[in-house]
Amino acid sequence: MKKKLRHLFRHRKNRKLNRSPAGNALLFFLMGIFGVLMAVPLVMIVNNALKPLDELFQYPPKLFVRNPTLNNFVDLFVAMNSSWVPFSRYVLNTVIITVGGTVGHVILASMAAYPLSKHEFKGKNLLFSMVVLSMMFSWTVTQIPNYMIISWLHINNTYWALILPACSFGMGLYLMKQFMDQLPNALMESARLDGAGEFRVFFRIVMPNVKPAWLTLAIFQFQQMWGNTGYMFLRDEELKPLQYSLQQIAAGGTARAGASAAVTFIIAAIPIIFFLICQSNVLETMTTSGMKE
Repeated sequence: MKKKLRHLFRHRKNRKLNRSPAGNALLFFLMGIFGVLMAVPLVMIVNNALKPLDELFQYPPKLFVRNPTLNNFVDLFVAMNSSWVPFSRYVLNTVIITVGGTVGHVILASMAAYPLSKHEFKGKNLLFSMVVLSMMFSWTVTQIPNYMIISWLHINNTYWALILPACSFGMGLYLMKQFMDQLPNALMESARLDGAGEFRVFFRIVMPNVKPAWLTLAIFQFQQMWGNTGYMFLRDEELKPLQYSLQQIAAGGTARAGASAAVTFIIAAIPIIFFLICQSNVLETMTTSGMKE
């Protein structure tokens, strides 16, 4: 069996792609077009944040800024400071909610995926099927049940109202479980023979080997938590995240068009920066074929 697998691997490795130069040129041409279409919105966001008001209202609109200025960010800073809640408070709320929801989801999803992937027990397949089934429902479908559960737990109008639901998304468990399935059981068995407990096996053996997967999950969760306004659960202004404040400024109409452009830039920039930091691990997650025994 091993000889057949080695022969098949060598055959695939030595096989050349049967594609003509014209096909390659067409492929790169199409990729270039789609790449430009994907980049145009980002270029517009950056340029609009640097445009003065006369260029923002220019018709037809121009893609690139001609007289760049930072007045839009100054107007945003003035609008934020005019609020009776300090700007630093919104930032602190966002950091607590985003970091708590992201870290909690990664840890709980990984710890739940480990026994589903590497242990045998009754009801294992049923539990995993329930997780997969939960991914079929839109967030709006579970909106009312989530609000009722949060109210029953008496954590409404607290940070936990946003952090706890973020820890229970099925997508994270599904991703981690599928990635852990690729780890050879010999790694865990050898660690147990050396006297390592389950928690040590999990944190010292499993988690380092699935680092690309949980970093990818952290990026997805960070993006979702960063865009959370908390409008359903948070009533006190001192508890609301930065996204809520930025959206209130952006809704100020024509008078705050410049500040609104700066808001759009900030909302898009933070997740992009976080993605660029972890992009190598994301690409590894998408392309890896897994470890084989």
